Amino acid sequence: MTLLQSIFLGIIQGLTEFLPISSSAHLVITPYIMNWHIPAQEAFIFDVLVQLGTLLAVIVYFRKDLYLVITSVFNGLIHKHPFEEASSRLGWILVLATIPAVIAGLLFKDPVERVFGSPLATGLLLYGTALLLVIAEFVGKRMRQIENISWVDGLVVGLFQVISLLPGISRSGSTISGGMIRNLERPAAARFSFLMSIPVMLGAGSLAMFDLIKLPNFSVQIPTLIAGFITSAVVGYLTIRWLLGYLVTQRLFPFAIYCTVVSTSVILVSFIRS
Repeated sequence: MTLLQSIFLGIIQGLTEFLPISSSAHLVITPYIMNWHIPAQEAFIFDVLVQLGTLLAVIVYFRKDLYLVITSVFNGLIHKHPFEEASSRLGWILVLATIPAVIAGLLFKDPVERVFGSPLATGLLLYGTALLLVIAEFVGKRMRQIENISWVDGLVVGLFQVISLLPGISRSGSTISGGMIRNLERPAAARFSFLMSIPVMLGAGSLAMFDLIKLPNFSVQIPTLIAGFITSAVVGYLTIRWLLGYLVTQRLFPFAIYCTVVSTSVILVSFIRS
């Protein structure tokens, strides 16, 4: 992987991790469309590091929220009132929302990884993301804030996150859609979605790092990979900030249209090359 490819894909990761258009799909599709022949091992290393870059972005952006949630959870445990404060309840609901994806990830790890190797399958699944976004705009009253989120809401959105294990199904798109279907306002659904991403990305990144450090050529690629890591972190931070402002007044339809166009393009390219 060249420095230019690393920076370009870092930008792609930073944009698509939080926009509801599937980062996994774009990291599979972009090299395919550009006809970049990146070795599978290098691609794996890069994917892990840029995901850690966007994890850093969401932690930095929501650092005040995270501090409040974590301290409230510990204070609730110490004083034996774990669900009394809204921020403490939110912390436990985030834990609950994470459990379905953890279980599904352990059960279906191998078949999901096989799908990641197919740009055509990834392109087809992008239609699923578009469909979820459209459904979310027509279902739900979108009248509740994140402070009013319930245990049932957390579990439902957690189940929507399970769908996003498939490449092409956007994690942010599916969870924002789940939140909106449960009557959360768009920005509230997005905030919950981004906070949900932290334990999932932290767990997946930690597990992947164990495999990463065992690879023989990891150290050789560090300078190039650092460029992708920094780029994904900076772009990811700016993307979160932009999207939360955008969703105050705007709908998800443009992202659904984008996913449809990209999916159709991948199918056409695959047909032409075959």
